Amino acid sequence: MAEGTRNGTQGAADGGAPEHGGAWRGWREAAHAALYGPDGFYRRAAGPAAHFRTSVHASPLFAGAVARLLRRVDDALGRPAALDFVDMAAGHGELAAGVLAALPEDVAARTRAYAVEIADRPAGLDPRIAWCPRPPEGARGLLFANEWLDNVPVDVAETDAAGRVRRVLVRDDGTERPGGPVTGEDAAWLARWWPLPAAPGARAEIGLPRDTAWAGAVATLDRGLAVAVDYAHTAAARPRFGTLTGFRDGRETRAVPDGSCDITAHVALDACALPGARLLPQRAALRALGVSGARPPLALASTRPAAYVRALASAGEAAELTAPGGLGDFGWLLQPVGVPDPLADTDG
Repeated sequence: MAEGTRNGTQGAADGGAPEHGGAWRGWREAAHAALYGPDGFYRRAAGPAAHFRTSVHASPLFAGAVARLLRRVDDALGRPAALDFVDMAAGHGELAAGVLAALPEDVAARTRAYAVEIADRPAGLDPRIAWCPRPPEGARGLLFANEWLDNVPVDVAETDAAGRVRRVLVRDDGTERPGGPVTGEDAAWLARWWPLPAAPGARAEIGLPRDTAWAGAVATLDRGLAVAVDYAHTAAARPRFGTLTGFRDGRETRAVPDGSCDITAHVALDACALPGARLLPQRAALRALGVSGARPPLALASTRPAAYVRALASAGEAAELTAPGGLGDFGWLLQPVGVPDPLADTDG
């Protein structure tokens, strides 16, 4: 995953001396080291696909839909001589490769694909894909961030027994304790986007670093569309106890900031949104881009059985990508930059 923007660290003032389990520090600092440090989770060769399944890994239909979205952006730009596709948090470059493969030859020939990732370039990746640690400046096209923002580390806040909102400190073994009160910009963000009740134990993830990271990514676009896709929540339904969790070997697990697992939390996408942005559920966005879970007509089974089997498999994959309670519940944040919204007619 691509590393998010960081505004310094928090925890030294609250932290105390190292002891068994490591020093006490805020979740943002601890998760950053665990994910992106020299021996961090996302520096390892296995990559995220070994630990969790994203829409990209679920079906090539997803890359096909993104390719169709890129073509809509291409039309909005007037079909320029060079069309950019920027894949944020590219993993092993699966999405960028899938998008290039799904484009018509004439569009692919004009497309400059960038995979933004901090890990080393994987062997065998399509040579047309540039591998870079940050998005290129001045891109014209589509910047697509699939499950990036959930891995931009954030601090956790919790209401104590006296009703005060305090930063949660953690050690490398996952043990937690309350730190100092949340103040300054973080307190202002909570008050605006995720006000915590006075009830003890209520928790929130402070999403300000994600807002900053997203604004920075969007700013690299000269013209086009930026899209963030993630498990998300909005102000109308914030989870009372937060969403911080871990993933290891394909299973959800306790978040432990020792580098052994992914550390993730759902994204307050409404807080990330810049003026002109729009939120859609994944099921609506993908259906607008031609991904349907409808079963093929049964008559096809008798006239063209092989085609029926292929269509049935495709329908099953589409159903997974758009399923309520699963991948279909992902949020899409669409941020046009100097062009009309390519999915403007899509109703969420």
